[in-house]
Amino acid sequence: MFDWITQLVEQSGYLGVMLLMFAENVFPPIPSELIMPLAGFSAARGDMNIILAIIAGSIGSLAGAIMWFYVGVWVGKDRLKSWAGKHGRLLTMTPGDVEKADAWFDRHGNKAVFAGRLVPAVRTLISVPAGLSGMSLTRLVIYSAAGTLIWTSILAGAGYLLQGQYEQVQGWLNPVSNAVIGIIVLWYLYRVVTFRKRVDRETRKGL
Repeated sequence: MFDWITQLVEQSGYLGVMLLMFAENVFPPIPSELIMPLAGFSAARGDMNIILAIIAGSIGSLAGAIMWFYVGVWVGKDRLKSWAGKHGRLLTMTPGDVEKADAWFDRHGNKAVFAGRLVPAVRTLISVPAGLSGMSLTRLVIYSAAGTLIWTSILAGAGYLLQGQYEQVQGWLNPVSNAVIGIIVLWYLYRVVTFRKRVDRETRKGL
């Protein structure tokens, strides 16, 4: 994958960076932690303009975020509540959990989208709950763009400074990404194990 990413950026320039950053949001194993530092390195050796490379990467990443937003819109809160009622343990949520999550996102959605775009592993899917909660596309674009621009600037800047050693950025961030994924998996398993207790608690409150 490394050689393919390098070849695409070298051959397609800004368009290649844009397409790769879009694909990174759709297919997470393609790492932004390698794409943008490579773009920064290309700028350092004079093949690109660092500002245009950041803009191209941000546009591609934002397009991916918008795609996931519309996935959330398509699912919708009502459909998710119906799925939770039928397949709650698999989703680790009850219809009541969906209502609580929706209320929380109504209060904190702007901050969640902005911060989520800065967190490896989380940044790819943070747009889904935004679509589920009914956040407007304008708000999603504003807060996603802000977080995305910071993320791509940091990565491209690191590649620009490290130059030929730009791939070290991925090595530094991989442990963070793995830790986040590990926490998400453990949280999911915990919610599966404690699902029945939460259902019983909701039932008692409803009596």
